[in-house]
Amino acid sequence: MKRETGLWMVACLLLASLPRGQPDTTCHAFVGETVILPCTTTSPRELTLSNSMLYWQIDSVVVHFFHNGKDSLASQDKRYCGRTSLFGDQVKHGNFSLKLSNVQLLDAAEYSCIYKQTGDHPSKTQKSKIKLIVAAPSSIEEVPSPSGHSQISSRSSADAPCLAVLPLSFYLLVTLGGWHF
Repeated sequence: MKRETGLWMVACLLLASLPRGQPDTTCHAFVGETVILPCTTTSPRELTLSNSMLYWQIDSVVVHFFHNGKDSLASQDKRYCGRTSLFGDQVKHGNFSLKLSNVQLLDAAEYSCIYKQTGDHPSKTQKSKIKLIVAAPSSIEEVPSPSGHSQISSRSSADAPCLAVLPLSFYLLVTLGGWHF
């Protein structure tokens, strides 16, 4: 591991240990589902991925690490192995959102999305906090009604997970033709 990478990992761990404020976004998911934890750059422009670091972590636990234009998952916590991915074609445009598959109850936590442009023109570190709330799915069961007929009972639409909305800057980037392919 390069010295710069090691030092930056230490800095990220220190940032994670600072007192916490409120999360930027809260997401909901049921066990077994796939959820997108949103994170975008605050200054939309095409990024140089060969000089970048992107961490998704919970405290000092590495959930996903992207370095120099590719996933670098050697330090990823084993609980997340094979369950995380980024939107590779969108990272260079500032979409750092994390796709977490097969959500488990233990995944409920406050995640940090930390991005740093490195190299000759380093930028300031950008950090977002995303809280994930996980619930066990309700089971579908037959409930006898007063009339003697069975009724199907299941979770209502109010119980469905809310979809996190990407920040307005990302929406404007897409709608105003900010994508460059």
